[in-house]
Amino acid sequence: MNDNISGWNTWLTAFDDWTDVSISEVHGLMTGLMTACDAPDEPVWAKVFEELSFAPLPDEALTLLTEEAEDTVFQLKDKDDAYSYTPLVPDDEHDLYERVIALKQWANGFMTGFGITDCGLSSDENEMLSDLAKIGGIRLEDDEDFEGGEESYLHIYEFARMVPVSFATRKRKAVKDIALIAGLAIDAKTTKELQAEGKLPKPMPPVLDVMNQNRPS
Repeated sequence: MNDNISGWNTWLTAFDDWTDVSISEVHGLMTGLMTACDAPDEPVWAKVFEELSFAPLPDEALTLLTEEAEDTVFQLKDKDDAYSYTPLVPDDEHDLYERVIALKQWANGFMTGFGITDCGLSSDENEMLSDLAKIGGIRLEDDEDFEGGEESYLHIYEFARMVPVSFATRKRKAVKDIALIAGLAIDAKTTKELQAEGKLPKPMPPVLDVMNQNRPS
């Protein structure tokens, strides 16, 4: 699937002025959240990103994210359609290094997105997340070859692709009901604002650190 068909180029354009994390990471975050929640509207997505201490999304990016989340939930709810789900990574015309790093970022985003849903895990799901964390922990230098080359990349890509398919059968909840924003009105203050006022923020799930560790310094 090339970059135009996959939506890679569309996401690049929409998020061009927003650089907190990569588009693969955002797509993973969205997917992880949508495996357990119904798709929210734009104001709720904006609140989620505020509570994660991200910069506000540009209007075009916020609209795209909202529409993609709706499509993803619709796709994952259907067992047959779910198997056609694909993570947002560049196509095989890009260097293997770039594709591996994008998949690593998608994996970390998924773990963050699912982590904030407050959902319990079965033993099989826990094992899958542990393996996905290994993908998220891949370390490569710019000039370093990925061990196993294309064959290994395709193997981990297929594993990552199937994680949301396996996670999407649970009963869904509203995003506004997750602990991250539960009880907060759409115009409520963010944790960053509360910290600035010297008030204690509500506890955050530890998995949020996964994405923060991969932000550019």
